[in-house]
Amino acid sequence: MLMPPFELHQPKSVSEACTIAKELMLAGDEFDWIAGGTDLIPNYKWHINSKPHVISLAGIDGLSEISMTEIGCMARLHDIAESEDVHPIVSDAASKVASSLIRRNATLGGNLCLDTRCFWFNQTEEWRSSIDWCHKCDCGTGADCRVIPNQNELCVATYQGDIAPTLMVLDASVHLIGPDGTRVMPLVEFYKLDGMTRNVLQPGEFMLKITLPDDVADWTGSYRKLRVRDSWDFPEAGAAAAWKKGDRTTLRVATTALESIPRRHDTEVSESNGDVKAICDAVFKSTKPVNNTSLPPRYRRNMIKVLIKRACEE
Repeated sequence: MLMPPFELHQPKSVSEACTIAKELMLAGDEFDWIAGGTDLIPNYKWHINSKPHVISLAGIDGLSEISMTEIGCMARLHDIAESEDVHPIVSDAASKVASSLIRRNATLGGNLCLDTRCFWFNQTEEWRSSIDWCHKCDCGTGADCRVIPNQNELCVATYQGDIAPTLMVLDASVHLIGPDGTRVMPLVEFYKLDGMTRNVLQPGEFMLKITLPDDVADWTGSYRKLRVRDSWDFPEAGAAAAWKKGDRTTLRVATTALESIPRRHDTEVSESNGDVKAICDAVFKSTKPVNNTSLPPRYRRNMIKVLIKRACEE
């Protein structure tokens, strides 16, 4: 498939990247950020929401740092998976993303900002035009959502990233930067329950890095993933759990691939008083996957109880 034309900008510093973004916004030009490109480039080849300008972060030094308490947005998933300096939960999740070839290009920032996916959206332009488009990529037609018919107010495309739930249970914070400066927030507040907007990034902003608490090495846990094939596939459901070593009262649980955002289930855990079966049942009741991935929503919903139970095992 032919790539649509776009102008590639290659800044050498964070400040230059922010300047380019500001200039494009003032000129009224749309643009995308690109890190590893393993998600954006296939979407562009399918003519999915392509932009006339693309700003690459690949030439900026200092964005690939990896340590126990800080990971740069340009850190490759392969390097995270192989690093002994990264928390084991995070490195394990990174090792389960796609294939080895993709992990060598894919980045932490790209995985956390992964576009939501849907049967009706992730198709060629010819295929999408044959069904008169969908709400997320309607080409100005005002098309309805194909998953939930007769409405075009909410996109229910599914977030299918692996790394986010592991960072959520470790209480990570996300650092954002743009023309208006920097801001920091807990990762659990970064995502927005809408398959189109996906997160709270403002125009011109991009993710700079992730930081974790100083005592993160004192925490343990695991990540469990449901997928059709053991390599390559996006998660059909995923669960991460973490707790401070020797103190199960600190248990945190997060899930992915069940709705438009990854979610940490603090309410379900607190109301269950640490009982794993009660947590599984509570998360089961609070999640309602829709039919827009490879496996049926009922199966994915039932399997999340199994995944949480396994993630909570010591």
